[in-house]
Amino acid sequence: METFKPGPSPDITRVTAPAALGQRIRAERKAQGLRIDDAASLCGVSVDTLSRLENGHQGVSTVRLLKVLQGLGLALFVGPVADDALSDGGSRREDDR
Repeated sequence: METFKPGPSPDITRVTAPAALGQRIRAERKAQGLRIDDAASLCGVSVDTLSRLENGHQGVSTVRLLKVLQGLGLALFVGPVADDALSDGGSRREDDR
């Protein structure tokens, strides 16, 4: 029996506010057909924590955020604000590098 391993998503979201991060997390959870309580259990966090993240509330620890992202098959990327590499879907022409 094969194990499903989600690959990199073509949908990369530039997050500039907690609300945008929460929207992305909620969208991924729903795309996977998970109820909030099932997703929270899968990620190893409380329903309250996942709800706070999805609603863009501040005060959730980085450790819990990373647990949720990993549990949903998402990743966190960090780069300079001025870097427009993500604005065109993450690709750059060779002469732009």
